[in-house]
Amino acid sequence: MVNVTIGTPTPADVTDTASRASVIKAWVSLIARLILGGALLYAGALKIGDLQQSVIAVQAYQLPLPSGLVTLLGYSLPIIEILLGVIIVAGLLTRWSGLAGGLFMVVFIAGIISVWVRGLAIDCGCFTPGGMLTDNQKTAYLQTILRDIGLLACAVWVVLFPASRWALDDWLRTSPDKET
Repeated sequence: MVNVTIGTPTPADVTDTASRASVIKAWVSLIARLILGGALLYAGALKIGDLQQSVIAVQAYQLPLPSGLVTLLGYSLPIIEILLGVIIVAGLLTRWSGLAGGLFMVVFIAGIISVWVRGLAIDCGCFTPGGMLTDNQKTAYLQTILRDIGLLACAVWVVLFPASRWALDDWLRTSPDKET
């Protein structure tokens, strides 16, 4: 049955509307959390088995960094992606982990734009081994940037609306120890 209000809404109507909006936001936040965290978790899991290839992927960006730092990034990035992905999916420190995920996306977008502008032909290493491309392989910079912008949008949503379904944050807030 549909409730139709004609005229000025009553306080109950406003409460119902606000309640429905908060329920919808919580579900959208869950979906955004799962997409962002799942992407980070998946990307890290694909690379964790071959950390040397992860180093090669970072080297392909030809960043003006000391080789030791490039190696450290190559080895640590998959581990950080997995940890951050798990934290986001779990809904732990949701606003802060969403912010960290968003910052990762900004860095990834900047990195892809950088290699595109410099005319390098690389595979970003996001969901693939990564590295330099051969002459017969094509870059996918625009698609990669658009995908990462979508993930950044998920991160922004999670930062703005961190309350979501099935989040550890909610469980921790309502645990028996917190009620005293």
